[in-house]
Amino acid sequence: MSHTLGIRQAQKQKTRQALLDAALGLLEEQSLSSLSLREVTRAVGISPTAFYRHFRSIADLGVALVDEALGSLHPMVRTTVSTADGDERITRAVELISRHVLTYPAHIRFLTRERHGGVQPVREAIREQLARFADEVKAELAKDPEAAGWDDADLLMLAHLYVDQMISTASLFLEAMEAPDASDAEREHVTRVANRRLRLIGIGRRHWLH
Repeated sequence: MSHTLGIRQAQKQKTRQALLDAALGLLEEQSLSSLSLREVTRAVGISPTAFYRHFRSIADLGVALVDEALGSLHPMVRTTVSTADGDERITRAVELISRHVLTYPAHIRFLTRERHGGVQPVREAIREQLARFADEVKAELAKDPEAAGWDDADLLMLAHLYVDQMISTASLFLEAMEAPDASDAEREHVTRVANRRLRLIGIGRRHWLH
């Protein structure tokens, strides 16, 4: 019996992932608000009613895509911030963003479009994920000697500046990758710009309490 249940659960998970993958593919050309349930189920080869065994709605599927796109990044961001400081921290952060965009361009495109899109639960899910990143970055920044004298509100503001810049950098990497004349030189340019901007935030940090 347990073996049968295990097979069914594996098949259910496989179908759920197929729905996510199909939706992500369809979203290459449209926004989530225009995506229909029938489009997704047709792409997977299941009936529309079978969709509800996995998701409550297209918005619910979109929230799952947000988690798929950003959920795995949390431990990597914490490690990047906690195991380095100064210029090394910035370099590692930019490299992490670059690799993530290169590996998951469709997810980044989805997030870029839907962050300010028309599906409220998805906007909220993205906002919650970014707020969680900011809290995690704040917790690591608070351990730095430079954090002496900072209150929690200012540290959180600084963390949000870093997270916002990381999101902006992801968008720039995506644009560079999708440009008609995409080249390594363009990606290197984005890397230099991202490093300079993050260093500028760091300079502001060092002088904030003076």
